[in-house]
Amino acid sequence: MRRQKSSHSKPFTPSQGGKQRGSRRRAETEGIVLFGIHAVEAALANPNRPVLRLQATENAAQRLKDLIAERRLSAEPVTPQDLDRLLGPDTVHQGVALEAGPLPPLTLDDVDPDGILLVLDQVTDPHNVGAALRSAAAFGASGLVLTERHSPPFSGVLAKSASGALDLVPIVLVKNLSQALNELGERGVMRIGLAEEAETALEDVPLTRPLALVLGAEGKGLRHLTREKCDHLCRIPTVSALASLNVSNAAAIAMHWAAMKAPSE
Repeated sequence: MRRQKSSHSKPFTPSQGGKQRGSRRRAETEGIVLFGIHAVEAALANPNRPVLRLQATENAAQRLKDLIAERRLSAEPVTPQDLDRLLGPDTVHQGVALEAGPLPPLTLDDVDPDGILLVLDQVTDPHNVGAALRSAAAFGASGLVLTERHSPPFSGVLAKSASGALDLVPIVLVKNLSQALNELGERGVMRIGLAEEAETALEDVPLTRPLALVLGAEGKGLRHLTREKCDHLCRIPTVSALASLNVSNAAAIAMHWAAMKAPSE
């Protein structure tokens, strides 16, 4: 027996990563696909997030019913198998997919000038950026700064890993990270670069706000110009050389330490 096809006439075309980097940011201005209960819930709760189309199983629609009603939406009914075909069989979609428009672009002027910024230097793995974004939300970061190039799309895996933080933490995309760090320095922001080989431990530096914690990609670490723009290079001590931390774990530890040692007044 031939399997019945989904009744949807216009399927989503979700982003599968960042292979076509030249057109990726342009595609993001036209729409992104979010999936997973927390990511979709946060997007629906964010009044600045344009919502284009929602597909949900009966159970997922029930969990989101209040937000769906507030948005005056009508969720298109689907089965988990429909979403498996749409997003891929290994995607943990939790019965819901949302096609949404991009958030308004932000600049450094749009974030709390006295807060703690998390800055990622060409971190391209969406799981790591999403997890770092989740930590930024958990510890009250004023924003996340990324480079326009060499950063993952704000969709799919990143949004799922961020568990809703994509719509909670202000994100600033900059063309030139070195210039952005220069600008932060001129504003009196303490810039702390995290590097495994640094001589100074993070806990040995008195932290003050405003503060920027700068982390590089795994393997490459911070680029040379990025290092030059930091006021201090610090390491997070571990018990052995084999206990190195990936960037999302390092971001969580650094954010936690900064929140304790440089509390807001």
